[in-house]
Amino acid sequence: MKLPTRTWAHRTQRPWALAAFFAAAFVPYVQGQVFVVGEKTATSELKTDFTPTNLQLPEARLSERGRRELIRNLEAEQGFAHRALPMGPGLTLRANGDLSLGAEAYRRMVYEKGQAAAPGDRVAITAMEIKGDRIVFDLNGGPYAKHRWLSHIQFNDNNVTAPQDKATGARIVLLFKGSVPEISAPEVKALLEPLLDFGVKSSEQAYADTLPTPLKNAIASHDVLVGMTHRMVLAALGAPESKLREQPSGDANGARYEEWIYGHVPQTVRFVRFVGDRVTMIEIAALGKPMEIHDKDEMAGYIAPVLEREIALGDRKPDPDTSSAASAPPPTLRKPGEPISMPNAANKVQFPDDPKTSAPPTDTSKPVAGTAPATSPLL
Repeated sequence: MKLPTRTWAHRTQRPWALAAFFAAAFVPYVQGQVFVVGEKTATSELKTDFTPTNLQLPEARLSERGRRELIRNLEAEQGFAHRALPMGPGLTLRANGDLSLGAEAYRRMVYEKGQAAAPGDRVAITAMEIKGDRIVFDLNGGPYAKHRWLSHIQFNDNNVTAPQDKATGARIVLLFKGSVPEISAPEVKALLEPLLDFGVKSSEQAYADTLPTPLKNAIASHDVLVGMTHRMVLAALGAPESKLREQPSGDANGARYEEWIYGHVPQTVRFVRFVGDRVTMIEIAALGKPMEIHDKDEMAGYIAPVLEREIALGDRKPDPDTSSAASAPPPTLRKPGEPISMPNAANKVQFPDDPKTSAPPTDTSKPVAGTAPATSPLL
């Protein structure tokens, strides 16, 4: 009986058959472990309830000074997200109203674009723009990456700058009816309360709370008083637009002063002069009005405490009696009671003799005057 010969086709078909068998056996198990996350599953825990604000807004339009105050007090401000903020633009909040997106559209936006900040995450206003009837806030870098022309340049096949990162920030548009009113920074924060929480105090606000009530009220109303320090002025008006450092003519002491300038023509301009860390003069130049000068102390005798501490050198305590400190012996490396074994017991430095002033040594090879020369033994 002759057995059939196995060909190459028979040998190659067997592994494929085994693979098909095992695949068919495990298909129900594999299909039972695969699941797909849909929009409803991913956004099931998103907060969609919304409570509009009820803030009385002024009727006057926003002035140039009010615009500068908003930018100065809101840019770089930090807060916390009350709800998930989607990446990119598209989130519009009506003043004292609802979001432009409904609950389903808001969920879909978060699901498709991702979250720029989760509820409770810290966010920062990195840029803002006021135009027409809206204020645009860019949070955590905004929705668009900054274009850098250096990214197109290479040197020896190496990029001059690192490749641009993808933008992961958010944008919130605060929309008003008609135009942006004459509104303050705290009122803008109150309107953004459904989305952002600015309850955390800044360092300037925390510092102002430690001051007496008159100074606290002056800082809250953005007023500068003669006698304030640099930190008080920064808490009241923020950083100046420009600075000048000069030396006044006719000053016998030659004390230098520094002048901070707030505002520009035709708006009201303030010149705040510092001598050291104190405001000594305030000049207010308003259009159509005479110069208003304040050079008298307006702090009612209040002087900010100076944080000073006396530090002792080594383990020695500060001695209030200066005479005893002056008579104390100088430090030494000798042990207590060890005698001075140095030759200069008088603690004087001994210098070698000066060859110019000392007598030269006597030369015996030359005859001395008044003596007969020595007779050579060969003669």
